[in-house]
Amino acid sequence: MLNKLPPLKESPSQTAGPYVHIGLTPSLERITEANVPDLGAGPVPGFGPRIIVAGRVFDGSAAPVSDAVVELWQADADGNHGNAFGRVACDGTGAYRFDTVKPGRVGGPDGKLMAPHLTLWIVARGINIGLHTRVYFEDEAEANETDFVLNRIMDVRRRKTLIAVRSDADGKTVYTFDIRLQGGDETVFFDI
Repeated sequence: MLNKLPPLKESPSQTAGPYVHIGLTPSLERITEANVPDLGAGPVPGFGPRIIVAGRVFDGSAAPVSDAVVELWQADADGNHGNAFGRVACDGTGAYRFDTVKPGRVGGPDGKLMAPHLTLWIVARGINIGLHTRVYFEDEAEANETDFVLNRIMDVRRRKTLIAVRSDADGKTVYTFDIRLQGGDETVFFDI
């Protein structure tokens, strides 16, 4: 946020509670009686170049959020939406990781193609409504310049919170995208 606001404390009835993992990723809590795999676990399906999107979730004091669950929704490499969905629970260091495909461009509300992006949804204890954000790719600078949604963020400094940084290691392309829930470098979240 650009403006300092006094801290407000949520009441227990306003939070997702400490049971997010139980409901969304029961295998982490060793709940196996239902014999049903966690929805969205494993590699995200889809055709196209395989990438890894990884990062950490931090709270307003830069501490890792170990009980966050991150969901991913995206188009495939051809820009088609289908079943490209994934869900992971953060580990004790707030880390998450998706094995997915690099998305293609999809049509925007202005009739032009949007930049390749992922949509993320984040929930955790203390978050009363899931947070929606997007991940854009630093190696898609030309497409990012004309993206309908990205360019609706008036402060250029805030746009940078939505750009994943690319690295290549061991023949794999990795995009690092840390999510900051509050603070000076807070990730842009969308009210949808």
